[in-house]
Amino acid sequence: MRKLILAVTLGGLILMGAQNASAEEESSLPTVDVQEVSGLLDEIQAQAMEDAIERSSSEGSQALVFQMNTRGSVLSRERVAVLLERVAAAKVPVAIWVGPSGSRLYGLAAQLLAAADVTAMAPGTRIGNMGTPLDAEGVTFDFGTGSDEGVPVMKNMIFALDGLSINGKVLDTVTEKVGADGQIEREATSVRFFKLGLVPRLFHTVSSPPVTYLFLTIGLALLIFEFFTAGIGIAGLVGAVCSVFGSFGLGVLPVNGFALAAILFAMLAFSVDVQVGVPRFWTGVGLASFSAGSLFLFRDVDSMNLRPSWITLLVGIGGLALTFIVGMPSMTRTRFATPTIGREWMIGAQGVALEELAPGGTVRVHEGSWRARTNRATPIPAGSAVNVVAIDGITLEVEPIEGAARDYRERH
Repeated sequence: MRKLILAVTLGGLILMGAQNASAEEESSLPTVDVQEVSGLLDEIQAQAMEDAIERSSSEGSQALVFQMNTRGSVLSRERVAVLLERVAAAKVPVAIWVGPSGSRLYGLAAQLLAAADVTAMAPGTRIGNMGTPLDAEGVTFDFGTGSDEGVPVMKNMIFALDGLSINGKVLDTVTEKVGADGQIEREATSVRFFKLGLVPRLFHTVSSPPVTYLFLTIGLALLIFEFFTAGIGIAGLVGAVCSVFGSFGLGVLPVNGFALAAILFAMLAFSVDVQVGVPRFWTGVGLASFSAGSLFLFRDVDSMNLRPSWITLLVGIGGLALTFIVGMPSMTRTRFATPTIGREWMIGAQGVALEELAPGGTVRVHEGSWRARTNRATPIPAGSAVNVVAIDGITLEVEPIEGAARDYRERH
């Protein structure tokens, strides 16, 4: 048994040694770094590009290739100009490849082509809407895109770099060896691929218009739901997280202030009817305000329309309509109701305020919890005895026992 264990251990050590030797041999070859840039060009992507330049320069890579697929930038013109200067002044040769097929490079992000040493694009890709050239030091705006035939895959991009002289440095990105049939075979040098890490990718995804819009909508709706269930639970936690993500996206994307105000007003309007358990006038006002805010929430920037797709808007507006017309009223009636059919008998009944009524709050009447409000300007302290004088939907109108009107109609 010991011999078997020893043999397995030695075999593992030999295998590890072979792998380490292979890794060392591979690492000794000249490398080319590839950094993926996908989605809107925001601060997260810009920082990743600058970090890639620093990493490739400090680690002695032959070249750095930015694989780009972006429909525009949400950065300021000044920030994009700084990024262009960093690309132009990089110590390592920088290439931009628009790919794979079907990719786009639009808006101010496309002006990075002017700062790169080598540019190419895959067949079926498009470049355009570059806007007015930025004031970037050391950048000459010549938007050539390399071969007219295109560079279909990254391997061809690495081949295309071979033999190019950039800033006095000749790139050697292709190795040749004699194959078994005596023919010379060409192989691309070792390539290291990089993309956003898990957390940066999460926040980069969150800051896209449709995701930000849906997070904001879901978060606010869940917070209202949690408020009217008189507790703090999973819905409140999820709503808070979604609201934080939505707020982060709003901080990154260009937003119309009046549209955001319309969405917040809509949530307040929904709350008015939710507390009585019946969708009425304010629910309609809320839907109209929310729809208008949804359509104009994001401003166009960099010749790019950031409005979410109609499918996204339909999901957001339609889902919210079902929530506050059907779901929320039903939930509120279930939360503040008793098994007894009919509630008119409760007029004149007495109960206890579970919290301060100023003017709204919760009372207990006949072992049931009810949403209640006082008809007087003077708040009713928690623990005080109350008298039910009227019912509005599922909301009880109450008065204090001491000093109450002799007839509930006297309050008019």
